[in-house]
Amino acid sequence: MGRGKIVIRRIDDTTSRQVTFSKRRNGLFKKAKELSILCDAEVGAIVISSTGRLYEFASTSMRSILERYNKEQEDYQLMSPSSEAKFWQREAETLRQELKFLEESQRQLKGEDLNGLSVKDLENLESQLETSLKGIRIKKDQLLTDEMQELNRQGVIIHQDNMKLLKEVNVLHKENAELQKKVYGANDINDIHRSSIQTYGFSPGYDLHGPIDLQLCQPQQKDHETLQEVTNLRLQLP
Repeated sequence: MGRGKIVIRRIDDTTSRQVTFSKRRNGLFKKAKELSILCDAEVGAIVISSTGRLYEFASTSMRSILERYNKEQEDYQLMSPSSEAKFWQREAETLRQELKFLEESQRQLKGEDLNGLSVKDLENLESQLETSLKGIRIKKDQLLTDEMQELNRQGVIIHQDNMKLLKEVNVLHKENAELQKKVYGANDINDIHRSSIQTYGFSPGYDLHGPIDLQLCQPQQKDHETLQEVTNLRLQLP
C-alpha cells in the first residue's frame, strides 16, 4: 500500500520540521550527485535552513560553478535581440538533431535502416535488444507468478468454504435423523436413514478433505409408497 498524498505546506511542529528538512536535504543532494554522474553534468546545490545554516553540494567546485553561472547571466543580459534570436536558433537546431537521432535509433531497434551499420554497431544493437527482451520476460514471469499465487489463494478459500458447508450439511443430516427417530420410532429409522442417504447422494465413505459434489434428486416412488404403507399400518393398529 502506497503512502498517502502529503499536503505541501509549512510544518508547524519544530521537531517534525527539522527531521523533514534533514531527510529532504539529503535526498536532494543524493539526486544531484546521481545527475552529475549519470549525465556528466556540472551540478551545484545550495540550501539554507530556517536557522540560517548553510548546506551545499557541488559536483566539481562551488566557486567555479558560481563563476560560470554569473558569467552566463551577464552574457544573457548583454545579449542583443539578434544574438538572442541566433541563440534560440542554435537551440532549436540542437533539438532537431536529437529528435533525428532518436527516430533513427527507434527504426534500428525495429530492424529498419541497418545498411549503414558496422558489425560492431549491430552487435551493440543486438545486445540492447537482448537486454530489453530479458527485462520483458522477467516482468511477464512476475505477473504470471502473481496470478498463480492469487488463484491458489482463492482455491484455498473455496476449499475452506466447501468444508464449512459439508459440516453444516452433516449437522442438518443428524438433526433430520433424530427428528425422524422421534416421529417414526427406532425400528423404522434405519430404513428411512438409508433412504435419505440415497435420496440426497451422500455416501458413508466420502472424503471429507476432497472436493464436494452435492446432487439433489426427486424421492423415488417406491420409498414414498413404503413410508405410506408404514404410516397406514400404524394407524390400523389398536
